[in-house]
Amino acid sequence: MKYGDFILLMVLFILCVIPLGSHLHKVITKEDGLFDAFFNKVDNFIYKISGIDKDEEMPLKGYIKALLITNLVMFLFVFIILKAQGILSVFNPNDVSAMETSQAFNTASSFITNTNWQSYAGENTLSYLSQMTCIIFLMFTSAATGCSVAAAIIRTVAGKKKSLGNFYVDVVRFTTRVFLPLAFIVSILLIACGVPQNLQANQIVKTIEGTYQTIAMGPVAALESIKHLGTNGGGFFNANSSHPFENPNGITNIIEMLSMMVIPGGLIISFGLTLKNKKQGWVFFISAAILFLVSLTVVYFAESKGNPILSSLGLDNKLGNLEGKETRFGVLGSSLFTTVTTSFTTGSVNNMHDSLTPLAGFGAMWGMMLNVVFGGDGVGFMGLIMYAILTVFICGLMVGRTPEFLGKKVEGKEIKLIAFTILVHPILILMPSAVSLVSGVGKDSISNSGFHGLSQILYAFTSTAANNGSAFGGLNANTAYYNSFTGVIMLLGRYLSIMLLLAVASSLASKRTVPETVGTFRTDNAMFVMMLVFIVLVVGALTFLPALALGPISEYLTFI
Repeated sequence: MKYGDFILLMVLFILCVIPLGSHLHKVITKEDGLFDAFFNKVDNFIYKISGIDKDEEMPLKGYIKALLITNLVMFLFVFIILKAQGILSVFNPNDVSAMETSQAFNTASSFITNTNWQSYAGENTLSYLSQMTCIIFLMFTSAATGCSVAAAIIRTVAGKKKSLGNFYVDVVRFTTRVFLPLAFIVSILLIACGVPQNLQANQIVKTIEGTYQTIAMGPVAALESIKHLGTNGGGFFNANSSHPFENPNGITNIIEMLSMMVIPGGLIISFGLTLKNKKQGWVFFISAAILFLVSLTVVYFAESKGNPILSSLGLDNKLGNLEGKETRFGVLGSSLFTTVTTSFTTGSVNNMHDSLTPLAGFGAMWGMMLNVVFGGDGVGFMGLIMYAILTVFICGLMVGRTPEFLGKKVEGKEIKLIAFTILVHPILILMPSAVSLVSGVGKDSISNSGFHGLSQILYAFTSTAANNGSAFGGLNANTAYYNSFTGVIMLLGRYLSIMLLLAVASSLASKRTVPETVGTFRTDNAMFVMMLVFIVLVVGALTFLPALALGPISEYLTFI
């Protein structure tokens, strides 16, 4: 990958989020769109057979109840299929057996929470039935759930509704009008570029060396499209997007990165349109873009310099750190993919993160720890709103005014909820990491001693708490301890933050709008961009730098 490809990716990103943001705005507000005549018939049929009252408005408790019950039912369905796949002969040409119980719990928790953390090799552990009815199915529904929550927050914060809306209607609209059409388009593009899509059994072929190799088959393109569009992550194959069947060339590399980026970016733009203040949407977009470019600079700089130990030995290191990378992507293509997947909390990887140089590993973890650098579908926007309110509150205190956000007074209740939400994330990362580092069963899974071993555990819980799903790759996470522990962390990381931020939105919606005055702190200008970025970085540094200092930073210092 060359610098021109990076520029192409960013240009395509901007060009795509503008029309997609407009489309998402219409999905969120139920304004008439281009193909509504068709989609309304599809949606109404789904409402009819499901018994959904599309005109019902849900209060906070009703919206959360609908979300949790729906997700619980899907979780149980997937868990049962994973345990029963050995006796289900349909779409199981490779005779895959049942998944072990703790691994089935972990997998169901992972995909229902949009994390897609995998402690298994997909081509050997899942039947095609499980790949389609469990994995691909949850990739659609978990992404639609995240976007639905974002839609509820957008409507209430923008003052369009006093209630949060209807969770069932939101999920249906995002699935039929966003994810299914886009996944179909991306699947066709991937198939055209060489990604397989079939239901054939694995092929055994004779190599030119005279040995035999098993070539895995399956519905790969269908999974890859929604995997990236839904910011799900994971992979059909154990090698993930470094596998040539998942990501054959530079074109598919750009397609997959762009797929990860467009919906989180489009949701931010849709917020400005719903608010009828495009500048507000672009302020949030630019703030996230600055954080993204900072992370990318750190990762690429570290990787392009290569391993300093090799340089000190007089070895040529001009190509950068190519350990754990595919040469078809190179250092830039791998660094960019690493930053995109950890910033947009997707979890798909096209290189071995365990082989990243220490500062690049720092950059990857930093994106997940902040969890607002665009972030995943829906949840990234929720994080930006949370930090925006916190920024307004802090700035209000500095000038001695009652803080206001988009015409609503920010008071004690909202700040307490936001403070708790901010604390939940580091607690779910740092406490499990500490427990695993001092327990024998936790340390037994580490493949490297010293600072890098600490980073392996820290990365695992950072990824699962942020519902990212990527892994360093050097930690043996397929144990009863890690399957159970990370499974619980994924569930808490997903649903606690959702419930708390929905409560904040509901509280703001119930308040009377305050007229704007000359003393109102504006949130749609360059000053707010700088303040928002500063607050995000300061909070991130205060909560995570001590742990990072013990891991990747200390490891880097041993190299120089």
